[in-house]
Amino acid sequence: MKEKKGQGAGEEEGGAQRFRLWLVLAAASLLTAALLAVILADRRLNRALPGLAESRVFTIEAGITFRQLSRELGERGIVDSPFLFNALGRFRGVEQSIRQGEYELPADASAADLLTLFVAGTTRQRRLTLIEGWTFAEALAEIQRGADIEPVLAGKTMTEIARAIGLETPSPEGMIFPDTYFYSAGDTDLDLLARASSRLEEVLDEEWLLRHSGLPLATPYEALILASIVEKEAAAGGERGLVAGVFLRRLGRNMRLQSDPTVIYGLGARFDGDLRVADLREDTAHNTYRIDGLPPTPIALASRESIRASLRAATSEYLYFVADDQGGHYFSETLAEHNLAVDCFQRKRENAACEQLSRPTGNGARKAAERE
Repeated sequence: MKEKKGQGAGEEEGGAQRFRLWLVLAAASLLTAALLAVILADRRLNRALPGLAESRVFTIEAGITFRQLSRELGERGIVDSPFLFNALGRFRGVEQSIRQGEYELPADASAADLLTLFVAGTTRQRRLTLIEGWTFAEALAEIQRGADIEPVLAGKTMTEIARAIGLETPSPEGMIFPDTYFYSAGDTDLDLLARASSRLEEVLDEEWLLRHSGLPLATPYEALILASIVEKEAAAGGERGLVAGVFLRRLGRNMRLQSDPTVIYGLGARFDGDLRVADLREDTAHNTYRIDGLPPTPIALASRESIRASLRAATSEYLYFVADDQGGHYFSETLAEHNLAVDCFQRKRENAACEQLSRPTGNGARKAAERE
């Protein structure tokens, strides 16, 4: 009997060992299967998606859940396993980090690539260019014509718009920087104006720090006003420094600026393309033939070059200029020379004196450029 009992105990111990071995083998099999599943899932999530043989546009709407996004990507034939895409998002913990907007899904992207794209919020970009010399109204109209721009400022007054942008000035005229801007579908006109205003502030601050000493300009805003006039006056870009120098010297001597573009701006919609003597005599806030000093606001968007020219003008003694017959201006130091230039270039007089002015060596702009 004792022998049988020992034999039974041995059988039980052997059975327990076999069971433990079976558990180990089962666990190893499960682990192997799990690892294999992970490897296969990883390969599937990182391979080029069949549904993206070419680039596609896809929009993530506001308020969509990650599960709904995964399902929609599957229904649109973009991802081939919504379940795996959803699992990847949960594994990375980014279910709440997806950003709404319109996306350009690149060709041959993987599901993992799409998830990275959606988390980064790298939405499809559109391009819009604001041109130097435009008025604020022209720039705003261009922005509101932009594809998929939301016009939240429609119907607002200029004062209300200035307040919405956060300007300290009551008028937004000239207070945005002419440049090329990129934006996403759903951005508002206010979004772009705020960016353009911020960019102007950066540029103006940078140029103000490098200004010449002794300028008759008390603030960066005054520099911007002058730059806007220079922008409209300097038909040839190389003349900006000369034009600015004329106006700065006139300001320093308490002479009126007498700039035609300021008169035109003051006339507004009444300007019909023909500037008359009566217009020069009309009292408006911007008519620099009638007011002393600078007008109260800029008259256009000013480029960095015009801002720089207004703060670091070319060295000369010129006080006058008039459009010449070479697409630029003739600059004069005296009123007598200026009146002669007006007779020659504007009234088309023909005499020996006019012939001398028309020669390259008689061109005021060229002489000043040599001194600069």
